[in-house]
Amino acid sequence: MHVFDAMVGNRIWFGGLFTSSGRRRQINAEKTFELSPVQEQRLQKLKERLNIPYDQTRRDHQEALRALWSASFPDAELSSLISEQWKDMGWQGPNPSTDFRGCGFVGLENLLFFATTYPASYQRLLLKKQGMRATWEYPFAVAGVNVSYMLIQLLELNAERPKSLPGINFIKDVLEATKQQLERELSLEDVNGIRDIPAYNLLYK
Repeated sequence: MHVFDAMVGNRIWFGGLFTSSGRRRQINAEKTFELSPVQEQRLQKLKERLNIPYDQTRRDHQEALRALWSASFPDAELSSLISEQWKDMGWQGPNPSTDFRGCGFVGLENLLFFATTYPASYQRLLLKKQGMRATWEYPFAVAGVNVSYMLIQLLELNAERPKSLPGINFIKDVLEATKQQLERELSLEDVNGIRDIPAYNLLYK
């Protein structure tokens, strides 16, 4: 599971996700959504991955963690898988494995996907290159794991079938809101191409 959504624009777009979508949920409350065989297969594979805990004794898990370090700090050599250096990335202690307990290996996979697929955006957030710096700042790596965990809970990926309306309608609402935002940005006078769209700057590689 790899989900990275960029929210751009004013509060109207973000608020619409919870207001107009709330009205739609009432209308669609009794709807059932059938998945195709391919979708069912992919969902099942995803659920299986969610049940894989991070195991610091597994070589493939160790390699993934080292790959995350290399993608995060390409010019700095990691001394050990248990090192105070990890705190620079935003882990709570010298051993990142303790921060994966609530999410499992997929939390590391998602961070690594972000780091390798959107390296510029990843580095901008990791190193906090934009905006005003504060005395207290959120731990980047732990926050990334928590985002994965919250999405798993919100989408009810561990359930046999989603029971709550957010779990049923969340992806549909995000896609619809994203489409509306894209249409709004395309209508701006100074937009002549894809690189002129405000959202593009949040996801450039």
